[in-house]
Amino acid sequence: MVAGQLTTSVAGMCEELAGKVSSASRPVVEEVASRLGQPLRVAVAGRLKAGKSTLVNALIGRRVAPTAAGECTRVVTQFRYGPADRVDVVARNGVKHAVPLDANGMIPTSLPIPADEAAMIDVQLSSDRLRDLTVVDTPGLQSVNTDISEAAREMLFAAPIAEDVDDDSKAAVESAEAIIYVFTQQVRADDVEALEAFSKASQQLSSSPMNALGLYNKADKLAPGPGQDPWPVAGPIAGDQANVLRRAVCDVVPVVGLLAETAEAGLLTAADCEALRTLAGLGEEKRALMLASAGLFLSTESPVDEHQRRRLLERLDLYGIHFAIAHLQASPHLATGELVRLLFAASGFPRLRTTLHQIFGVRADVIKAGWALGRLDAAAASGPAADRDLLRGAVESIVARPEYHRLPLLEAAAQVTTGQVALPEAMEAEVARLALTDDAGVVLGLPGEARPQLRRAAIEAAARWRAFANGGATPSQARVANVVHRGFHLLAQRLG
Repeated sequence: MVAGQLTTSVAGMCEELAGKVSSASRPVVEEVASRLGQPLRVAVAGRLKAGKSTLVNALIGRRVAPTAAGECTRVVTQFRYGPADRVDVVARNGVKHAVPLDANGMIPTSLPIPADEAAMIDVQLSSDRLRDLTVVDTPGLQSVNTDISEAAREMLFAAPIAEDVDDDSKAAVESAEAIIYVFTQQVRADDVEALEAFSKASQQLSSSPMNALGLYNKADKLAPGPGQDPWPVAGPIAGDQANVLRRAVCDVVPVVGLLAETAEAGLLTAADCEALRTLAGLGEEKRALMLASAGLFLSTESPVDEHQRRRLLERLDLYGIHFAIAHLQASPHLATGELVRLLFAASGFPRLRTTLHQIFGVRADVIKAGWALGRLDAAAASGPAADRDLLRGAVESIVARPEYHRLPLLEAAAQVTTGQVALPEAMEAEVARLALTDDAGVVLGLPGEARPQLRRAAIEAAARWRAFANGGATPSQARVANVVHRGFHLLAQRLG
C-alpha cells in the first residue's frame, strides 16, 4: 500500500508517541502504526446465504472461499497478499495449524480443530488483487431477527476475544476499516442496526456512511420472467434500499455475484462454452422447456450430458445460461473469452469495481487515518491518566492540519449525496467534487484554467458557501456549508 499524506503524518506521530507513552498505552500506539502501513481492511458481512463468499471470490479473482456451508464458514476468514499461497487456522490459544488448499484450490470445508476453538482462518494468496486490499469474510448474521453470530460480532464490532491469542491474531480480528454489506432482499431493521453498530465500532463518526457499501446480490432473481433482463427492476430497487440505508452506507450496488465469481475467477472453460453453443442450436420449443426451471434443465433429454448441465447451473444459474445462449445465437462463433467478458458486464461487477475504487481506493488514506485517530482517542479515554493528555494532544495536532479537512469534507459529501442534508443539485455536485478529487480545475468546473483564475474562483466559492451558511440555511445545511467553505478556503491557499 502506498501511504498517503494523512497516514504518513499519523505514522510519524505514532513513532514519536511510542517513545513517550507508558508501557500500558505503547502496544496500542504500535498497533495503530503497524496497521497504517497495511492495505485497507474491508469486511464482507451479511445474512446467511446472502452470497458473501461468492462475492469474496469475485473480489479476490480466485475461487478460494467455500460457498457451501461447512465448518470453515463459521469462522472469520481473512484474505491477504503473500508471496505464496498459505492457509493457517489460528486457534484461540494462539497455535497456528497449517492446512493445504484442497484439490480445487479452495479452503478445506473441515478444520483441523473444532470451529468454536478457532479464532480465525488466515489465508495468504499471491494475488495482485490483495496488494492494496485485505478482504475479511465474516460468518453470516442469523437468518431470522436474532443476534449477530458471535464470530461476526468479534470481526465487526471488536468484541474482546481470548486474552491468550497472539498479537497477530488479535490484530486480524480487530474491527475492519470499511465494510461491504451483502443482502438479497429488502433490508430489515436488524440489518440497519448491524450497519449502524459497525459505524460506531469502526471509530468513525456514527452518522457517516463513508466507509460502508451495500450490495444487493442475486439481482437476477428480480427478472420479471425466465431469461428477461433484471436490471430495469434491480436498479430502482437498489436505489430504494440505498435510501433506507442512507445513514449507514454511501451507496447500494446491485450485482449477480455468481456471474461475477465465474467471470473473475476464470471458471468458465472452452468445454462449457461449447456445451452452451450446443444448447443454443436446439429447437426453440425444446430449449424453452429446458430453461423453464433448474429441474427441467437437468432432467430433460439433451445432447449435453447431465454432468455438464449441472456444472453450467453451478457456474451460471438459469439467468446466466439464458444470457449466454442468447449471445451465442446472435453470434454463433463467439469465443469463450468474449463470452466471459459479456457475462462479467452482465454481473454488475464493473460498476462495483468502479464504486469500490471511488469509495475505498480514493478515500483509503482518509479512512485509515480516521480509523487510527479514533483508536488513539479511544485509548486516551480508557488508558492511564498519565497518557491521556499526551494522546489527545497528538490527535488534536493532526486534526488541526489542513490536510485532515478531507475527512469532514467526505462526511459532508456523504450526508448531501445520500439525501440526509438537502441541497440544490448544483451545490450537491460541487460538494462531491470538492470531497472526491484534488484536481482544482475539476473541483471548480474550470478544467485547464491557469492558477490565478482557479484561485479567484476558489475564493468566490468560499464566500458563496459562507453567505449560504449565514443566510437562511437550516442548521444541518449550515454545518455542511461551513465545512465546504473551509474546504474552498484551503483550496485557495493551496493555489496561492
